[in-house]
Amino acid sequence: MKKIGLISDTHGFLDDAVFKHFDGVDEIWHAGDFGPNVAEPLAAFKPLRGVFGNIDDSAIRAEFPEQNRFSCERVDVWMTHIGGYPGRYSSYVKPEIYTNPPKLFITGHSHILKVMFDEKIKCLHINPGAAGKHGWHKVRTLIRFCITDENIHTLEVIELSGR
Repeated sequence: MKKIGLISDTHGFLDDAVFKHFDGVDEIWHAGDFGPNVAEPLAAFKPLRGVFGNIDDSAIRAEFPEQNRFSCERVDVWMTHIGGYPGRYSSYVKPEIYTNPPKLFITGHSHILKVMFDEKIKCLHINPGAAGKHGWHKVRTLIRFCITDENIHTLEVIELSGR
């Protein structure tokens, strides 16, 4: 079993509460728009996977790919910053997601927390919302969940203080 802490759209702000909420996770996954001074402390705290977002600089782009497809506990995971969501996937992911769908599709960018199952392709979509202070969202959010064998379970939405 792997316990995952999922975060996105920090835009250079890393709340100390993230470390408290992610203390019991095995890995942290960041769905892009790190901003400065976020990746290093997260990676020093727990193993970090991520993708770069549209605001990220060349240093983040050199460290993290635009798309990250990997297996975790026999679950095919695809993470990208701008990917859309069921029924409204981005044009650059549409060909792949419909011909070779993952079991878990993770995006960021919209600052809108979403957990949706795409029945058409049998894929769970998660967008953890935004954990940073920059943007139009009113509540900053994180997600924790577990993956055991081929099952995604024990999903928790964590609300941080307002912007």
